[in-house]
Amino acid sequence: MQEMSRKNRLFTDSVIRRMTRIALDCGAINLAQGFPDFDPPQAMLDRLKEVSQEGPHQYPITMGAPNFRAALAKKCGRFMGLELDPNTNIVVTIGSTEAMVDTIFALTNPGDKIIMFSPYFENYHAQTIMADCEPIFVPLVPPTFHFDPEVLEDAFRQGAKAILICNPSNPSGKVFTYDELKLIADLCVKYDVYAIMDEVYEHIIYEGHKHTYMSTLPGMWERTVSCSSLSKTYSITGWRLGYAIACPEIMDRIKQYHDFNAVGSPSPLMEAAVVGLEMPDSYYEEFGAHYAHMKKLFTDGLKNIGIPFTDPQGAYFVLANIGPYLKPGQTDVDFCEQMAHKVGVACVPGTSFFREDVRDIVRVHFAKKDETLLEALNRLSDIKSKMA
Repeated sequence: MQEMSRKNRLFTDSVIRRMTRIALDCGAINLAQGFPDFDPPQAMLDRLKEVSQEGPHQYPITMGAPNFRAALAKKCGRFMGLELDPNTNIVVTIGSTEAMVDTIFALTNPGDKIIMFSPYFENYHAQTIMADCEPIFVPLVPPTFHFDPEVLEDAFRQGAKAILICNPSNPSGKVFTYDELKLIADLCVKYDVYAIMDEVYEHIIYEGHKHTYMSTLPGMWERTVSCSSLSKTYSITGWRLGYAIACPEIMDRIKQYHDFNAVGSPSPLMEAAVVGLEMPDSYYEEFGAHYAHMKKLFTDGLKNIGIPFTDPQGAYFVLANIGPYLKPGQTDVDFCEQMAHKVGVACVPGTSFFREDVRDIVRVHFAKKDETLLEALNRLSDIKSKMA
């Protein structure tokens, strides 16, 4: 038989999704893959019920249903402080994952270099390889996850075509400050580099921090793609409704790749989601307060147990130190698999996110009901004896 592609040798299957399968098999509480166990807004569920009878049920317009794009333009424009044209600035995708893939293919050619910070969401590395591009890693230094401006500029000097940034960051929970983003923006302009922004956690920001949209900085609208989705903001990760926002010149290229990658997003789900996009500002305030509550409940519990962790500024992930529980020679992957079986809590090994040699870090998330988090903390309370 003919040889198949060699690209897959450069990355594995998703360890995050693998841990979900393990959690399901052994009945562990899944704090690995980041999705909530509580319902979306009732108004969206009610509208979905109506749409299931009324339709639409056929192919949508490839770039997204007009009323959905109009609602997206209004909602996103309000928070970004930009006038967005639903016809020329937005495309609706199969989650933000497809938006990222379409953007990378639209902006790069084989052999181009893409800067990304480490730790990074595991998809980015695989997507870069699939596009025949080369990643350049710049470390974010724990526990504050700051970066060295000189190290970053050295990455730009290597001839990067784009920089890929998750803000707020998965898995570190870092929220990039205005000054940090301005520094990055100035480098993008200086070296003629595109900025690919993953902003799916834009509404999960904790006290003392603020989300700034890269595309609003001087000189960045023309070179920035903002990728996001409804998954986290409305607790509908299974609906797979994402989008990209960019200037018309870039958007035309992204639309072309989207057309042949996905044809279109689910038409009944777009119709049902419009009511979510029309939520008042009070929804986002209550949404943020809910996540602040979950964060406090979970991190207070970790403190009481004595598990060290980094305090997230945004998103809903915690990087926890499992060094005290590791056996000599044990990998973090093996530890996480055993932890799911022995402790009954699933998490993700840190090596899935770090380019650096990190073996004693795992990622856990807290987007769960109080009772789920309390049971997870109860199971973690005797982690030392269970993992001995």
